[in-house]
Amino acid sequence: MKKKTAYKNAPKNLSEAIIASKVIEDFLPAPENLVKKEETVKITILLSKKSIDFFKKKAKKTGVPYQTMIKTVLDKYTLHYKISE
Repeated sequence: MKKKTAYKNAPKNLSEAIIASKVIEDFLPAPENLVKKEETVKITILLSKKSIDFFKKKAKKTGVPYQTMIKTVLDKYTLHYKISE
């Protein structure tokens, strides 16, 4: 019985397979760049309606909680100015 291959255009040898392959960018962050749980403090803050509406709209599109988005913006702002001190 003839052996069937799973691929229609499968290369016959390894060198052909390497030549025919394409590079796929690594889209995952390195383990040291993964988000780590940080100590948080709960606060009450008044923000403009237009700002909250903006973040809620973006959050709905991306599936990220709007509070997390606001926290990330503040953290990046803090990091930027803390480094330049």
